[in-house]
Amino acid sequence: MIHLFQRILRLSGKYKKRIQIAFVFAFLKSMLSKMPIYLSFLVLTQFYEGTLEAEDCLWIGISMVVLVMIEAFCQLMSDRLQSAAGYMMFAQKRLELGAHLRKLPMGYFTAGNIGKISSVLSTDMVFIEEVAMSTLANMMNYLFSAIIMVGFLLFLDWRLGVVAVIVSLIAVAIAGKMNQVSLSEADVRQEQSEKLTDAVLSFIEGIGIIKSYNLLGEKSEELSENFQRSKETSIGFENALTPWHRRLYVLYAVGMSVLFAFSIYLQQIGELSLPYLFGFLLFVFELFGPLKALYAEATRLTVMNSCLDRIEEVFEEAELPDTGTYRVPSKSEQISEVEFQDVCFAYETNTKGEYQKKEVLHHINLKMKPHTMLALVGPSGGGKSTIANLLARFWDVKSGDILIRGRNIKNIPLAELMNQISMVFQRVYLFQDTVYNNISMGKPDATREEVYEAARKARCYDFIMKLPDGFDTMIGEGGATLSGGEKQRISIARCILKDAPIIILDEATASVDVDNERYIQEAITELVKGKTLLVIAHRLNTIKAADEIAVISNGEIVQRGTHEQLMLQKGIYRDYVQIREKATEWSLT
Repeated sequence: MIHLFQRILRLSGKYKKRIQIAFVFAFLKSMLSKMPIYLSFLVLTQFYEGTLEAEDCLWIGISMVVLVMIEAFCQLMSDRLQSAAGYMMFAQKRLELGAHLRKLPMGYFTAGNIGKISSVLSTDMVFIEEVAMSTLANMMNYLFSAIIMVGFLLFLDWRLGVVAVIVSLIAVAIAGKMNQVSLSEADVRQEQSEKLTDAVLSFIEGIGIIKSYNLLGEKSEELSENFQRSKETSIGFENALTPWHRRLYVLYAVGMSVLFAFSIYLQQIGELSLPYLFGFLLFVFELFGPLKALYAEATRLTVMNSCLDRIEEVFEEAELPDTGTYRVPSKSEQISEVEFQDVCFAYETNTKGEYQKKEVLHHINLKMKPHTMLALVGPSGGGKSTIANLLARFWDVKSGDILIRGRNIKNIPLAELMNQISMVFQRVYLFQDTVYNNISMGKPDATREEVYEAARKARCYDFIMKLPDGFDTMIGEGGATLSGGEKQRISIARCILKDAPIIILDEATASVDVDNERYIQEAITELVKGKTLLVIAHRLNTIKAADEIAVISNGEIVQRGTHEQLMLQKGIYRDYVQIREKATEWSLT
């Protein structure tokens, strides 16, 4: 329990002092909550001795009122300081988590960790700030109350106090075993919570495919199984702890009975006066109440411990190093704009619980001069997208170097690197915000006229003006209220506004209708003017226009040259072109 308190204090950062002060108020509240019992003991003692007067009753009554008011104030301050600290602390933690996630390699988000991140944000952090922080305040109150009650008992009679200490120590030993079981079960429970979140997200994201292939029954069954396992895990958690709670309750009952009988025995043999016996009877029914409440709440702390483990696990994920201090040099026609020097790259794969490196790029060497276009073509899974992602430093290379104007991208701050690159993908994501804000993301300090001009160049100004509120129209999450071609043009407008010198293009017209294709092609023409262009090519017309074509297969460059040069060679490229000439559409994805 003390360990958990320490973990919370370490996590609290600048709010640590608030929580520590809250503990002080919790102690005072606990002390004051037992004072009415002590005052009652004084009244009984004076009454037995015949010294009680009306004035004494008045002052004791006033004292009780004042003590209750001070106790209420201490409770208020403890709650305000500690519970409020929990909300402020995790508001800050969410911001820190967002900043941390931005710096993680993209591989982390494709390794089944989306459910974990969602569960951490929506379950673990919420549980701690809404439940555990208030529970922490209560438990500190119970802990202090238990200590104070044993202290009072030692004051009444040291022998009764010793018995109370022995019973309390036995309770601590039993509770320690209970907490070990609780910690183990809490880990299982939170892991299942993560699996359930992952299953729900998967079901919702794939609902279109599920419906179209009439898989609702199968996929619903999979989701239902996760709900069932979550139910069973939660019930199992309670079942594992119930026997331990029962043992504690039996111990409290036996301990109270022993103390009650022992106190009467001491009074009968003249070792304990009648007023002290009455005082003890006042205390004995309150003696184990705090301990009982303390360990009843302890299971929440073990769940909190599991939540903290999962939160820390996400924060401990290694970020991409961002220690570079060099600026990107000015353009020079004598220096390559982009260069891959003997680049190898390996993904980390999880096979039967063991992480292994699987190399997917082998000794890639590429050069791109300023204002030229390099097209990457080849079979699916060959490594085209990986090359593009390495240039944007979504991952770090295993070996070799990637240079921009002669400068290693690892030595360039990530923010500076991303200022040099714009990316347009087939799958466009727009945020649930206004059209204007989605475009201005490319240049947050842009004027309104600059945003309008970018929209005109991207051939989306006209359809935006037809929307209900024009540029101030709210669009659904992911751009759900727009067509695929409209979303694509807005994403291109964003890139035009950014005006980065290097463009990475996963050919945007590969999966749109003919009407939108012309507009998108015109928008791309505006986007790439005076830029250096790396294209993951899908259409033959685009490939023919490239200054150089690199054919990627099995992580290697197997052919390179212009269209005319490659058509003179036997190999993958000529085979694909011949297939294209026989088909209505040639596609490399």
